[in-house]
Amino acid sequence: MTKIFIVNGGQKFGHSGGRFNETISNETLNFFKSNSEFEVKTTNINDDYIPAAEVEKFVWADVIIYHTPIWWFQLPHGFKKYIDVVFTEGHAKGIYKSDGRSAENPTINYGTGGMLHGKKYMLTTSWNAPKEAFTLPGEFFNQHSVDEGPLFGFHRMNAFTGMKPLQSIHFHDIEKNANVENDLKVYQNHLTQLFLN
Repeated sequence: MTKIFIVNGGQKFGHSGGRFNETISNETLNFFKSNSEFEVKTTNINDDYIPAAEVEKFVWADVIIYHTPIWWFQLPHGFKKYIDVVFTEGHAKGIYKSDGRSAENPTINYGTGGMLHGKKYMLTTSWNAPKEAFTLPGEFFNQHSVDEGPLFGFHRMNAFTGMKPLQSIHFHDIEKNANVENDLKVYQNHLTQLFLN
C-alpha cells in the first residue's frame, strides 16, 4: 500500500479564500481514497497543527503532495511558516540530521544530510500569471519555467531532505481567466499517469 500525505498550503488571507487549492486538495484526496492501494493522511495549514505530529506524517508517507498558491512569486507566509516550524521540529527526528558536511571537509557534501531518502514528492501551484508569462520571449519570467525559476528553492528544499520529485503541475490564470472544470480534468489525468499507469 502506498502512503500519501497531502498538504494543502492554500492560505485564507486578504482577498484569497484558498478555494482553488481546497478544491485541488479535495480532488487529490478523493482520487486516492477511491483506490484501495493507497492510504492517505492530510494537513490543511489553516488549521491548528502539532509540529511533532506533522513530522510523523512526513516520515510515514511514501509520497508527499504539496498544493500551494503562489503569492508574490513565493509560498504564502502561512505555508512557509508551516515548513519552517515542521522541518525544524524534524531535525534528527526523521526529516534531516545535518546539512551533510563534516568539520574535516566543510566545503563539500552540503545538502546531503536528509533523512527522507526513498520518498517522493509532487507539487501543484496556482498562479494569477498566465502560462505564456513563462514561455514567450520578452514576457515576465524570461522563459524560465515555474520549477526552474520561482520554485527552484522549493525543489532544493525537498532535495535537502532526501526526497525526489515527481512531475509538478501548475495551474495558471486562476484569478482572471479560470477554467476550473478543465483544470480538474487535466489534473485527474496527471494523477492517473503518475500513480495508476
